Amino acid sequence: MIKKTALLAFTFAFLSCSSHKAVVAKKPFDASKTDYLDFISKESLKQNLEIIASDKMEGRETGSEGQKRAGRYMIDWYMSHGVGFPKGATDYYQHIPASYLNAKRNEGLNDSENIWAFIEGSEKPEEIVVVSAHYDHVGIQNGKIYNGADDDGSGTVAIMEIAAAFQKAKDEGHGPKRSILILHMTGEEHGLHGSRFYSENPLFPLANTVADVNIDMIGRRDKFHKETNNYVYLIGSDYLSSDLYNICEDVNKKYNLLNLDYKYNDKSDPNRFYYRSDHYNFAKNGIPVVFLFNGTHEDYHQPTDKVEKIEFDALQTRAKYAFAIALEIANRKDKLVVDKTDGR
Repeated sequence: MIKKTALLAFTFAFLSCSSHKAVVAKKPFDASKTDYLDFISKESLKQNLEIIASDKMEGRETGSEGQKRAGRYMIDWYMSHGVGFPKGATDYYQHIPASYLNAKRNEGLNDSENIWAFIEGSEKPEEIVVVSAHYDHVGIQNGKIYNGADDDGSGTVAIMEIAAAFQKAKDEGHGPKRSILILHMTGEEHGLHGSRFYSENPLFPLANTVADVNIDMIGRRDKFHKETNNYVYLIGSDYLSSDLYNICEDVNKKYNLLNLDYKYNDKSDPNRFYYRSDHYNFAKNGIPVVFLFNGTHEDYHQPTDKVEKIEFDALQTRAKYAFAIALEIANRKDKLVVDKTDGR
C-alpha cells in the first residue's frame, strides 16, 4: 500500500484467452455451490507467496529486474493454469513508460508493466468485473530487502488463485456471465501510477467496467484484532453503489466467512485509506469499488514484512470472500446500479 506521505506529495508463448482453452461455458456459474470457493488453496497461496516475496525478487521495486522476474513467474503460472490474457491485448503486459511513471515526481523509475489475465464471460462478455492488486513494493533500502509479503504479496497471490478458480469454473461449464479482468498493478507505492495509467488507457471501455474488487494486504492482523484474524476491513463498498454494499454483506452471510469491519470506511477517518490504493482510480471515474484490507501492523513498509509472518488461514478465507463478491457481481442479472456520488 502506498504511504500516506507519498500520496500527499503526490517468456511469451503463443497464447490467447480464446485459443488456450477452447471450452465453451454451457451454463452460468452456480453461486449456490461452494466447490470453486474451496478451489482457493492455502497450499497454493503459500507456494506462490514464498516465491513472489522471496529475496530473489529484491523487493519488487517498480521497474526493477526483481519486479519483472516476479511478473514472469506470475505469467508462467497463469499459462500453466490455462488462464489467458485479454482479448484485444497481444500478451499479458500493459507496458508503462518511465516518462509516465516519473512525470509527477522524477524518482528515476524504469519502464514497468501492469499484468493482466482474463476469463471471458458467457452471456455478457463485454461487461467487465475487475479484480485487482498491486505487485510492486519498495525494493532494497539501506542494503535490506523489503519483501512485501503482506504488502501486497498477499493480494497478488490471492488474485492469482481467484483467476484460477474462475478458469476452473469455466472449464467445467460454469463460467461467469460477465468477463473477469485480473489486474496486477505496478507503481502503486509511488502514487497509484499503474491503476491511473489503466484508467487513462483502458483496454475495455470504463463505461463497461462494472466494478473493481481491490485487494491490498490481507495476510495479517492488526492491533485492533489481537484475539482473532477472522475479520477484514471493507472500504468504499457503499460509496457509489447500494447494490455493491448489499452484495458484500449478503455473500459474507451466505458463506459465513468473516467479521466485516467498517472502521476505516468512515470518510472522516484520518488515515484516508480509501484514497491510498488502486481502487480509487476506478472510483473517481464513477465505477463502484470495494477495498479489502487487514489494516497496518508493525511490519508495514519494513524489511520484516516476510512470508513467515503471514497467517495463511486468514489469507485463504479473505481470498475466498473476494472471489465470492466478484462472482456475485459477475453473475447477477443486472449491472450494479450507481446511485451515489460520495466516492468520486
